[in-house]
Amino acid sequence: MTRAQEVFEKVNQLMESGMERPDAFKKVAEQLGIQINSVRGSYYSFSRASGNGKSRTRRRETTPEDALADARASLERSLGAIDREVEAAEERASEAVAEAKELKDSAAARKEAISERLEALR
Repeated sequence: MTRAQEVFEKVNQLMESGMERPDAFKKVAEQLGIQINSVRGSYYSFSRASGNGKSRTRRRETTPEDALADARASLERSLGAIDREVEAAEERASEAVAEAKELKDSAAARKEAISERLEALR
């Protein structure tokens, strides 16, 4: 397996788990100890070489119909992004609630342990 293929697969695994592509690039760069631009370049070069990359069609001129189609596509992508943001925020909120509950449940025991240590020092 080439480095580019490894990068491509790791980034895609992170994206499938809900992470945005730029965040996945950062995470893989940290994991592999390489620069983020190297990850980005490896990802896109492998993507193009394997036929997974998106190729843009070239237009000679932008027509009003093309501009409207581009605007619609951009707005549709924005709708999806909002849904992903809400899901991520809900997940973070539920994690915060769980953490708060754990802290609250363990507070008495932690205070007791510290109090015992304080008494031992007196």
